Amino acid sequence: MSGEDRLDVDSPLTLPGFFSALADGDLLAGVCADCGEVLLPPRPACYGCGSRNVDVEPQPKTGEIYSYTAVHTPPPALEDDAPYTIAVVELDSGGRLTGRVDANYDAVGIGDPVELGTRALTDEERSLALEHELEWPLHVFEPV
Repeated sequence: MSGEDRLDVDSPLTLPGFFSALADGDLLAGVCADCGEVLLPPRPACYGCGSRNVDVEPQPKTGEIYSYTAVHTPPPALEDDAPYTIAVVELDSGGRLTGRVDANYDAVGIGDPVELGTRALTDEERSLALEHELEWPLHVFEPV
Protein backbone atom coordinates (compact mmCIF):
# COMPACT_ATOMS: atom_id res chain seq x y z
CA MET A 1 0.00 0.00 0.00
CA SER A 2 1.31 3.46 -0.76
CA GLY A 3 0.31 6.95 0.28
CA GLU A 4 -1.38 7.28 -3.10
CA ASP A 5 -4.04 4.72 -2.08
CA ARG A 6 -7.28 5.79 -0.40
CA LEU A 7 -6.62 6.77 3.20
CA ASP A 8 -9.29 5.85 5.76
CA VAL A 9 -9.42 4.92 9.44
CA ASP A 10 -8.53 1.28 8.71
CA SER A 11 -5.38 2.20 6.78
CA PRO A 12 -2.15 1.15 8.51
CA LEU A 13 -0.96 4.70 7.74
CA THR A 14 -3.27 5.95 10.54
CA LEU A 15 -2.92 5.39 14.29
CA PRO A 16 -6.10 3.26 14.47
CA GLY A 17 -4.81 1.09 11.61
CA PHE A 18 -1.34 0.88 13.17
CA PHE A 19 -2.70 -0.25 16.56
CA SER A 20 -5.18 -2.64 14.95
CA ALA A 21 -2.27 -4.35 13.16
CA LEU A 22 -0.27 -4.33 16.41
CA ALA A 23 -3.19 -6.01 18.21
CA ASP A 24 -3.00 -8.72 15.54
CA GLY A 25 0.72 -9.16 16.23
CA ASP A 26 2.02 -7.15 13.26
CA LEU A 27 4.38 -4.20 13.62
CA LEU A 28 4.01 -2.06 10.49
CA ALA A 29 5.89 1.04 9.43
CA GLY A 30 5.63 3.44 6.57
CA VAL A 31 8.73 3.38 4.41
CA CYS A 32 9.33 6.28 2.04
CA ALA A 33 9.87 4.94 -1.47
CA ASP A 34 11.81 8.10 -2.36
CA CYS A 35 14.30 8.50 0.52
CA GLY A 36 13.98 5.26 2.53
CA GLU A 37 12.93 6.95 5.80
CA VAL A 38 11.19 4.49 8.16
CA LEU A 39 8.09 6.11 9.69
CA LEU A 40 6.93 4.75 13.04
CA PRO A 41 4.07 4.91 13.66
CA PRO A 42 3.30 5.02 9.94
CA ARG A 43 1.95 8.18 8.36
CA PRO A 44 0.86 9.07 4.83
CA ALA A 45 3.69 11.56 4.20
CA CYS A 46 7.42 11.27 4.83
CA TYR A 47 8.77 13.58 7.51
CA GLY A 48 12.23 13.25 5.93
CA CYS A 49 11.52 14.51 2.41
CA GLY A 50 7.78 15.28 2.35
CA SER A 51 6.97 12.63 -0.26
CA ARG A 52 3.55 10.96 -0.22
CA ASN A 53 5.07 7.90 -1.89
CA VAL A 54 4.97 5.81 1.31
CA ASP A 55 4.73 2.02 1.38
CA VAL A 56 3.64 -0.03 4.38
CA GLU A 57 6.12 -2.73 5.37
CA PRO A 58 6.38 -5.20 8.26
CA GLN A 59 9.08 -4.41 10.78
CA PRO A 60 11.20 -6.54 13.11
CA LYS A 61 10.16 -6.45 16.76
CA THR A 62 13.77 -6.48 17.90
CA GLY A 63 16.18 -3.62 18.34
CA GLU A 64 18.38 -1.70 20.76
CA ILE A 65 17.76 1.07 23.23
CA TYR A 66 18.76 4.32 21.55
CA SER A 67 17.82 6.63 24.42
CA TYR A 68 15.87 6.22 27.67
CA THR A 69 14.57 8.02 30.72
CA ALA A 70 12.66 7.36 33.92
CA VAL A 71 9.23 8.86 34.53
CA HIS A 72 9.10 9.94 38.17
CA THR A 73 6.01 12.18 37.99
CA PRO A 74 3.37 10.40 35.91
CA PRO A 75 -0.30 11.29 35.56
CA PRO A 76 -2.13 10.61 38.87
CA ALA A 77 -3.68 7.38 37.53
CA LEU A 78 -0.17 5.90 37.05
CA GLU A 79 1.39 7.10 40.33
CA ASP A 80 1.71 3.53 41.61
CA ASP A 81 3.81 2.60 38.55
CA ALA A 82 6.42 5.34 39.08
CA PRO A 83 9.20 5.39 38.44
CA TYR A 84 8.97 3.59 35.10
CA THR A 85 11.27 3.48 32.11
CA ILE A 86 10.49 4.90 28.66
CA ALA A 87 12.87 4.41 25.73
CA VAL A 88 13.40 5.27 22.12
CA VAL A 89 14.26 1.94 20.50
CA GLU A 90 16.04 1.68 17.20
CA LEU A 91 14.59 -1.39 15.53
CA ASP A 92 16.80 -3.72 13.52
CA SER A 93 15.28 -2.08 10.40
CA GLY A 94 16.57 1.36 11.45
CA GLY A 95 13.16 2.76 12.39
CA ARG A 96 12.70 4.20 15.86
CA LEU A 97 9.74 3.66 18.17
CA THR A 98 9.14 5.09 21.63
CA GLY A 99 7.62 2.87 24.30
CA ARG A 100 7.69 1.64 27.82
CA VAL A 101 10.47 -0.75 28.88
CA ASP A 102 9.62 -3.57 31.27
CA ALA A 103 12.74 -3.00 33.39
CA ASN A 104 13.95 -0.60 36.03
CA TYR A 105 15.88 2.43 34.83
CA ASP A 106 19.07 1.22 36.52
CA ALA A 107 18.84 -2.14 34.73
CA VAL A 108 18.97 -0.78 31.15
CA GLY A 109 21.52 1.08 29.07
CA ILE A 110 22.13 2.49 25.61
CA GLY A 111 22.57 -0.37 23.14
CA ASP A 112 20.76 -2.97 25.24
CA PRO A 113 18.79 -5.42 23.06
CA VAL A 114 15.01 -5.44 23.49
CA GLU A 115 12.00 -7.08 21.89
CA LEU A 116 8.58 -5.55 21.39
CA GLY A 117 5.54 -7.14 22.99
CA THR A 118 2.00 -5.98 23.64
CA ARG A 119 -0.50 -6.25 26.45
CA ALA A 120 -3.97 -4.99 27.26
CA LEU A 121 -4.33 -1.69 29.09
CA THR A 122 -4.69 -1.83 32.86
CA ASP A 123 -7.71 -0.15 34.46
CA GLU A 124 -5.50 2.81 35.39
CA GLU A 125 -4.19 3.15 31.82
CA ARG A 126 -7.73 2.83 30.46
CA SER A 127 -8.75 5.80 32.62
CA LEU A 128 -6.26 7.94 30.65
CA ALA A 129 -7.18 6.66 27.18
CA LEU A 130 -9.52 8.36 24.77
CA GLU A 131 -12.59 6.32 23.86
CA HIS A 132 -11.17 5.27 20.49
CA GLU A 133 -7.93 4.12 22.18
CA LEU A 134 -9.54 1.70 24.65
CA GLU A 135 -9.08 -1.34 22.40
CA TRP A 136 -5.51 -0.45 21.40
CA PRO A 137 -2.81 -2.61 22.97
CA LEU A 138 0.02 -1.09 24.96
CA HIS A 139 3.39 -1.81 23.38
CA VAL A 140 6.14 -2.67 25.82
CA PHE A 141 9.79 -3.46 25.17
CA GLU A 142 11.22 -6.45 27.02
CA PRO A 143 14.98 -6.78 27.62
CA VAL A 144 16.43 -9.77 25.78
